[in-house]
Parts: sequence; C-alpha cells; structure tokens
Amino acid sequence: MKLSAILALLLFTATANAQIGDRAVMIANENKDMAAAIVKAQGSLDSFLAIYAKPPAGADLFRLKVKVTDKNGSEHFWVMPFKQTKTGFTGTIANDPDIVESVENGDEITFKRADISDWGYVQNGKQKGSFTVCAMFKSMPAKEVKQYREQHGFEC
Repeated sequence: MKLSAILALLLFTATANAQIGDRAVMIANENKDMAAAIVKAQGSLDSFLAIYAKPPAGADLFRLKVKVTDKNGSEHFWVMPFKQTKTGFTGTIANDPDIVESVENGDEITFKRADISDWGYVQNGKQKGSFTVCAMFKSMPAKEVKQYREQHGFEC
C-alpha cells in the first residue's frame, strides 16, 4: 500500500475544506457526522494508544489527526510518525497545509491530547479508525467512496 496515497486521502480541515486524494471536499464546520466522528475518535483514543504501544502482527501506518490553529484559521493534519511524551505528544506533519501557515508538511510539532481529532492505522490491509474520513464519505460520490474502500481497505 502506498503511504503517500493513504496520507493524501486522509486530510480533513476544520474550516470546511477536506482533501481527498487530489480533490477538495467541502465539509461544514457544524457537520453532525464530522462532530460525531471526532467524539468517537477521542472516546476510543486510549484503546488506540494501547494498540500502538504493543502493535499486533500486521498492524502499521499508525497516525493521529491533530488540529493546528494560527491567525489564518484551523486545519486538521495527519501526524505520522508520532510519540507520546510526559506532557502530550510530538510528531511529524504528514500533509500539505491549505489554510494555516504555521506548519508545513514534514514539520515536527508538539501537541496535547485535546488537539487530537482522529486516529488510524492499517491492520492486515484494512483501515482501523479514521472516523473523520468515513464521515467525509457521506458527502462524496458513491463511485469514489467505493474506489477508496477497495483501494485502501476502508470498512466504514
């Protein structure tokens, strides 16, 4: 599975612009499905971190989605790799920004648990987590959703 294809697929921005592959998908800030996805991700974060600490066979591509805010607005980025610290987390931005100017793809950032809006990993070719991506599928054409499910193992 190509890491760059997965990372390009998995960007959601809080200011209503989501990047799916090379195409932007507009999602309203108050979108109920997206809000529910973030709540689900935050509620299951401890379980994810336990799996990350002791990955089962066939598990890889562990990542967190993190909200970054600057004077231009807010944007959510996949952070990969990442590690937990005594005071929070550090990791590497894995997407190009569209809105914020305070970070770039490849930058190392420090963040708190409250900044995490999603998590994900791949287990034997199947996506686990990535709740915000699944929420975006509801606003995408069925043909594209089918393609992402088949090519990237989404089961949502």
